[in-house]
Amino acid sequence: MFKKPCLFFGLFLLLAVPMLAQQPAQYSMYMLNTFNWNPAAAGTDNALDVTVGYRQQWAGLPGAPTSQYFLAQMPLAIVRSGIGLKLENDGIGAQGNTAFALAYNYQMPINNSILAVGLAAGMSQYRLDGSVIRTPGGVYSGGLINHEDNLLSSNSETGIAPALEGGVYFKNPKFNAGLGIRNINSPTITLNQLQYQLKRAYFFTAEGNFQLNNKFSVHPSIFVRTDAVQLQVDAGVIMRYNDNIFLGGTLRGYNSSSLDAVAIIGGFKLNQKFTIAYAYDLTLSSLQRVSNGSHEIVLRYRIKEGFGSIRPPKIIYNPRFL
Repeated sequence: MFKKPCLFFGLFLLLAVPMLAQQPAQYSMYMLNTFNWNPAAAGTDNALDVTVGYRQQWAGLPGAPTSQYFLAQMPLAIVRSGIGLKLENDGIGAQGNTAFALAYNYQMPINNSILAVGLAAGMSQYRLDGSVIRTPGGVYSGGLINHEDNLLSSNSETGIAPALEGGVYFKNPKFNAGLGIRNINSPTITLNQLQYQLKRAYFFTAEGNFQLNNKFSVHPSIFVRTDAVQLQVDAGVIMRYNDNIFLGGTLRGYNSSSLDAVAIIGGFKLNQKFTIAYAYDLTLSSLQRVSNGSHEIVLRYRIKEGFGSIRPPKIIYNPRFL
């Protein structure tokens, strides 16, 4: 069984070493927060959309990851564009990251489809709490914290750096897909004597929309994320009833070494504007021996009918009033 001090140190090492695919936070309901991965998706639903989410990963495991995000997006039909705001906080063990970004995209109509190209710019703050780190050779007794390591502080340290994102996104009534890139500039955050690099990461999302009849629709999806070295894949399907109640699931992993979890997803509309969704992950990796699965909840507020979808009428000048 893991001991708590060793766990804190182990979880710190998990992200401190160059494991690029481990840096972005993990979410099972990726199909509900596409804008989080791709700035080109902002406003493409012709709706004012505000989404908040919370995830507790590997519940019951001390120092396990917790993540929260806030997304707001809307179209600017008058200039065929979309704008958005992203806020995200992620913590694991002794470390954490808080980031925000403003996004803009330009949307090009193609028949009944949209092709969007977007950019986002913001800041990322990395923090490391040295008071909870425990090293094998450290001294921790009588309130003393001495890591016996000149690079590690016993206090909390923070650093910030600018971060850039980009993406392309295609959408039509039956299908959408996009490719987003996070940390295009691969910024380095300095903490006293330590340096932490935000590695470039790539996210591919795709989702179908198949209407079975006037009540039921099926939405298969896939989510691929990679740092060009490591790769992880989520694949799932959601069934919707009357565009109100939905139920489905996803599988994370594509082979024996990447198999991580099965997520059960469900949700419904509280009214015409609010939707609530919940996901529970059944852990398939070796962490199932020391955790109680993962919990995720999403609350979404949307004003869609006519919002941003109508361009202003053409101005006709009457010579009588010139």
